[in-house]
Amino acid sequence: MDALVTPAIDSTPDVVDSVALARLYGEPLFAMPHDLYIPPDALEVFLETFQGPLDLLLYLIRKQNFNVLDIPMAEVTKQYLSYVEQIRKHNLELAGEYLLMAALLIEIKSRMLLPVKKSDSGEEVDDPRAELVRRLLEYEQMKLAARKLDALPQLGRDFQRSHAFLDLQVERILPEVSPDDLRNAWLDIMRRAKLNQHHRITREQLSVRDHMSQILRRLSDVRFMEFTELFSERVVDGDSVPILVVHFLAMLELARESLLDITQAEPYAPIYLRLSYIRAAA
Repeated sequence: MDALVTPAIDSTPDVVDSVALARLYGEPLFAMPHDLYIPPDALEVFLETFQGPLDLLLYLIRKQNFNVLDIPMAEVTKQYLSYVEQIRKHNLELAGEYLLMAALLIEIKSRMLLPVKKSDSGEEVDDPRAELVRRLLEYEQMKLAARKLDALPQLGRDFQRSHAFLDLQVERILPEVSPDDLRNAWLDIMRRAKLNQHHRITREQLSVRDHMSQILRRLSDVRFMEFTELFSERVVDGDSVPILVVHFLAMLELARESLLDITQAEPYAPIYLRLSYIRAAA
């Protein structure tokens, strides 16, 4: 609403000195020519610049910096009637539409002269100018929108669509491949093949009980055996990690069943293993 009451762009014409009488071959005439015969149908009386009563009324308000929400009806009506009088002298039919707006202005002016009375509900009566203000603001809004649309480039007015015949024969050019390109492509294939290699995992049957028997047989010939010696032979033979783990679990299982003693004389001293039943027999 504020943008319409005080618009950044004035929608009214900059200069309107007088009302043109007619347009002859596209040019406005502000005075009747005396040395030129003009057929009766060649001279058409019209209202220059203004496109209707609202356009004329908006021009009078904007050019004198009147507040559109507080229109001085007496001054605007006086100026409006002077314009309409010029039209009426030349073309009464054209002035009819403007006379209707003049009657509306006079009615609003008369209503404003009457004392203001409150309605039955106690509320203030609407301003007689409210409906006219609404129509003026809506008209100016549409006029500014039309001006923006008219400023856009239009086909046939501001530019023409170009037409050209293009006859092209497209030939597919094969790329040139050097031995280095072929070698790099092959190396890239080999690199991707290594990333997609399959690693097959086979299940190896390992028995804790079997390793428990092996430990009992080894310890049956000795009185004591150092902990590392129990595994050193298997490491030398190249046994895998899973086998060493199962052998260690077999040793712990023998200790849990009280068939094997694990001893250490003091902290950080060597760890020794021996059979429990041999000690009991001794």
